Amino acid sequence: MPGTAPALLGDMKPVVSVKELMHDMIDPASDFVFDAVGTIIINNHREEIQPRTDADWDRIRFGAVTMAEGVYLLKIPRPFTPPGDNNNSEGPEAPELSPAQIKAKVDMDPVLWNAKIEALRNVNLEVLELVKKKDIDGLWQAEEDLDQACENCHVEYWYPGEPALLRKLDRRLEELYGKRTSQIGMEPPSSKKEPPKK
Repeated sequence: MPGTAPALLGDMKPVVSVKELMHDMIDPASDFVFDAVGTIIINNHREEIQPRTDADWDRIRFGAVTMAEGVYLLKIPRPFTPPGDNNNSEGPEAPELSPAQIKAKVDMDPVLWNAKIEALRNVNLEVLELVKKKDIDGLWQAEEDLDQACENCHVEYWYPGEPALLRKLDRRLEELYGKRTSQIGMEPPSSKKEPPKK
């Protein structure tokens, strides 16, 4: 029929679960954006992390493209975890949802699931525009936007509820900054980042 969109060539079949897709593709790609700008203090010496070369900007673009395209793979129906992996969902006040609980939430409101996907994709489209302009200051806000998009989805589908979120964030901050702070003097994260001085 004229005017209709052509069908895809073959069915799209998932290879891995949502958890594995996040672990093996989307999360590693996010590091290229999260690590693009920052501040490190070593022996009272303040160092601003920012892209300085074309290769630096290429890495940020790689991360944003991988996430922007990869997040759409979450629209393909697939298991939420590998077989036998129930997340940390057992026992009273379990901090994480089980795969069955996640599936029930998505099945109940697929529009919300797609909205979370689009929000993450949109942040990465924003990052691609910043790369084109080589806008270092904009990357600071993009990091915040990316973190917010990720956490909004995780709170909904992975570890809902503020107590669980705070426990998870505490563990993550300890992993990121606990040993490193004492070893190299990295500043702990603050609620407000300051752009590097030009």
